[in-house]
Amino acid sequence: MSITLETKVDQLTGVGTALLGRLKKIKIETVRDLIFYYPYKYLDYSKILKIGELQPETSVTVVGKIELISSRRSKRRRQIVTEALLTDDSGSVKIVWFNQPWLTKNLRPGIRLMAWGKVDGGGFDQSLMNPEFEVIGQQTPPPLGILPMYSLVAGLTVKQLRLLIKRALEELPTSAEILPKELIEKEQLVDLPTAIKQIHFPETMELLTAAKARLAFDELFILRLWSINLRAELEKNQAPAIEFREAAIKEFVQALPFEMTADQKRAAWEILKDLKKTSPMNRLLDGDVGSGKTLVALLAMYNTALNNLQSVLMAPTEILAYQHYFNLAKLLAPFKINHALLTGSQKYYNGEPVKAAELLEKIGNGEAQIIIGTHALIQKKVNFSNLGLVVIDEQHRFGVKQRQILKEKNPHNLIPHFLSLTATPIPRSLSLVLFGDLDISVIKQMPAGRQPIITKVVPATKRLAAYEFINQQIIAGRQVFVICPLIDPSDKLGFRSVLEEHEKLDQQIFPDISVGLLHGRLKSDDKEEVMRRFNNNEIKILVSTSVVEVGVDVPNATVMMIEGADRFGLAQLHQFRGRVGRGEHQSFCFLFSDNDEEKTLERLNFLASCSDGFKLSEYDLSVRGGGSIFGEEQSGFFKYLRLADFRDVALLRRVQESVIYFNSNFELRNYSELQRQVSELGSVLHLE
Repeated sequence: MSITLETKVDQLTGVGTALLGRLKKIKIETVRDLIFYYPYKYLDYSKILKIGELQPETSVTVVGKIELISSRRSKRRRQIVTEALLTDDSGSVKIVWFNQPWLTKNLRPGIRLMAWGKVDGGGFDQSLMNPEFEVIGQQTPPPLGILPMYSLVAGLTVKQLRLLIKRALEELPTSAEILPKELIEKEQLVDLPTAIKQIHFPETMELLTAAKARLAFDELFILRLWSINLRAELEKNQAPAIEFREAAIKEFVQALPFEMTADQKRAAWEILKDLKKTSPMNRLLDGDVGSGKTLVALLAMYNTALNNLQSVLMAPTEILAYQHYFNLAKLLAPFKINHALLTGSQKYYNGEPVKAAELLEKIGNGEAQIIIGTHALIQKKVNFSNLGLVVIDEQHRFGVKQRQILKEKNPHNLIPHFLSLTATPIPRSLSLVLFGDLDISVIKQMPAGRQPIITKVVPATKRLAAYEFINQQIIAGRQVFVICPLIDPSDKLGFRSVLEEHEKLDQQIFPDISVGLLHGRLKSDDKEEVMRRFNNNEIKILVSTSVVEVGVDVPNATVMMIEGADRFGLAQLHQFRGRVGRGEHQSFCFLFSDNDEEKTLERLNFLASCSDGFKLSEYDLSVRGGGSIFGEEQSGFFKYLRLADFRDVALLRRVQESVIYFNSNFELRNYSELQRQVSELGSVLHLE
């Protein structure tokens, strides 16, 4: 039977219903999925060692004669344990297998065996635990080579997976090369069929390294090609030219109750220049926690309103949208700009609550010039009159579909300008490849008067002292955040839940102090009421999940206490820390963790010593990978890039130059498989 990359794996010989179900659990449904399911590590068994040379915790291959073998039932775990003694002319080693009683029928004293596995124990108590083996008789043992190890599910073995992959590669026609021959030679890469074969069945470590290099190059090349081509497509669209109203903007800036930082002014100017163009702006404003990104966005929105065009700011949560609206409403108060708030449960116009129908009419006829909201803005019943600018707050929480809907809501053929905001500082190595379709403005400076937040990793022995410190802060008039990783106490992982922590603090630790509760399952009205009371200093301690991670601004809060801190990435902990330190008083962040592993404490202590979000993101990238920076919302990038390393700036630069070379010398449409992969990538990833 002739197969292709799209052939379903159940068409392969030996794949029955049970095996098919196990393959689906690891997302293998087609031959393409199968051959691109890479091993996560390799064991080098290419050299056969003498038993007397074995070292603890090493992966080895040995050859010897079975001296003894027997099975017994383990009382502790109620399983069959088979033990054998394997001997060569240098010594003996014990071999242990679990739940394989049939081995005593197939293996007898005197049989010569080649076994490979990991050495457990040391000295006179060494053993091979659950090794694989081959009966070789008196023949010369074959070199075993390098064995790949795959992520598996119960009932699926490495042997089964390797056999299926081998069968698929044998039955497939020669794998089509996706890159031009000239580019492969220029970059000194191995061809793709060789790379696929060697990634699964490496003949040498050198060939394995070359295969990984080729496949990592392809991942970054496809992503970079997609993002650059996407930018080119966007620039073909027409956007309204929004003129810079210099005098009015200067008047607005002078009326602010504070001085803008140099970074804010530079970022604002970059955005205002982009808005004057007739090609759509596609800019990412990347700023550390509390750096003042929203004010920069407001300047752009205000300038858009002065050009008789509408602008919208879409926030990921109702809490954040509500806060943005009333903060911006204060700054807009001296100026005649109509502003609106639209969320699932909140409708305001010029600071006053209104009915939904009235607000939708004012948005539809263009009276509402600056509109702030949540996903409610992309409902079918919401229409705009002349949308000129869209601002997306926390850009990685929205995708292409939401963006396309906003485009379609513009009654004219013009595409609105787009400005994305993120409070996740993006390492330069990431921005080089992930955001090829975006211009990036960065704000690092903090507003004047901000004091560094004192951060401490608090051991269990100092918990009561921390509570006493919190009590003193509350007596002084301040407020406190307490963050927990879970809502319910039913989780078996041992982490504190927000419900348990609220009950403990409210009833045992601070019975005379008002303790509030906030989490994602509360109704919108209840969330709003909790935040209103916390903002008004009626609630002194707010126990919350990560719903307060982004943008919540309570200047009177001076203590951030984080339970289960090891559950969060450093970038997320930095976001939590940024909820305090927004007023004139010294602020503090206390990190609690029941995990005392060295690596965990090292990470938390690094956070305690560093207040620069960009340095923290670089550190998190190096020790935990990209997913820890963006979290689940943008994990698609990092699931796609399985071999590429964002820390390899030299490779990123090679890929950039190669994409430019490709676009200058070749047509994508002439490389059908490459075009297919680029197109497929656009359906699963987003950069906005």
